[in-house]
Amino acid sequence: MVKSRRVQVLLILVVLSFLLIHFLPCSNNVHMEEKPSPVHILILSSWRSGSSFTGQIFSQHPSVFYLMEPAWHVWVKMYQNSAKVLHMAVRDLVRSVFLCDMSVFDAYMSSQKKKSDLFQWETSRALCSPPACDSFSRSDIITAGNCKTICGKYPFSKVEEACKTYSHVAIKEVRFFDLKVLYPLLTDPSLNLKIIHLVRDPRAVFRSRENTMADLKRDTNIVVGSQKTKGEMGPYNTMQVICKSHVEIYKAGSQAAPSFLKDRYLLVRYEDIVRDPLARAAQMYRFAELHFTPELQKWVHNITHGKGHGAQAFDIGSRDALRVSQAWRKTLPFKKIEKVQNVCKDAMDLLGYRLVQSEEEQKNMSLDLLFAQN
Repeated sequence: MVKSRRVQVLLILVVLSFLLIHFLPCSNNVHMEEKPSPVHILILSSWRSGSSFTGQIFSQHPSVFYLMEPAWHVWVKMYQNSAKVLHMAVRDLVRSVFLCDMSVFDAYMSSQKKKSDLFQWETSRALCSPPACDSFSRSDIITAGNCKTICGKYPFSKVEEACKTYSHVAIKEVRFFDLKVLYPLLTDPSLNLKIIHLVRDPRAVFRSRENTMADLKRDTNIVVGSQKTKGEMGPYNTMQVICKSHVEIYKAGSQAAPSFLKDRYLLVRYEDIVRDPLARAAQMYRFAELHFTPELQKWVHNITHGKGHGAQAFDIGSRDALRVSQAWRKTLPFKKIEKVQNVCKDAMDLLGYRLVQSEEEQKNMSLDLLFAQN
């Protein structure tokens, strides 16, 4: 009887050992092989600051799912409100997009929506390659024109499906004016959020806004209120709000940054990008934990050394980027420059843009003197 019990105990131990050997390691392996948490990148900027181009640096990377200004849909639907009132709705939409939950667009788009109803969808390489579109490879450099022609017929569900297959999700947004609004996202354990704060010389922004005023009318009204956009001082009122927001964002991100922002905020000046595109692109990729491939290095060089002028809103074609960035020095009257410098002085001082004191200095000051080194 005792011997029989010993045999039973031995059999039980053998069975338990078998289960431990074959099932527990399997469970551990599953845990070890889980996909790492996605990296979330928010390119935070303002209109006409080179943000569409900077967004493309991320969009063209084969590891990145990118959307350009998804909050456009919020502002179109709720245009009667101020930017401050809309901050919460924009933040909630951005969080959902980072988590690849595209049902958030149901509140702002038709129930019969298609992928092509998404604002500037064709600027996203991820929406122009599998599984969102079968006509290109995920490693291709894809122009918006080619994508729009070929990939527009796919259902909206492909947006979410594609998003879930990428290791990085990047959003370019111009509708945040306060970094503190984003603190809940930065402390959200479901997100791994990094912020690239892109700024540009206010004088160049002002000149570019003049050339695209009609395209920006609705957004400008939301930013400063329709009454403050009127009259001679209207454009300067807008610049004052934009410049003040950059000051506040920079201070919150670097000078008085909370601990959860450590290594998660990067200030980038557009002028520094166009002066040394490869070095700055490499810097942003390192920050975002991305590899700068030879194909992307070639693309960055080519798109910044073309002949285009970049005059139209959202135009991200090849151009002579350095020359375009300095066009304001030859075309903007000095009286306007003085007014912009007056309303944006704090931002220019803080971000390293030097004031010009005369029309002659405006035309002749070297770039090294015009921009302090970061």
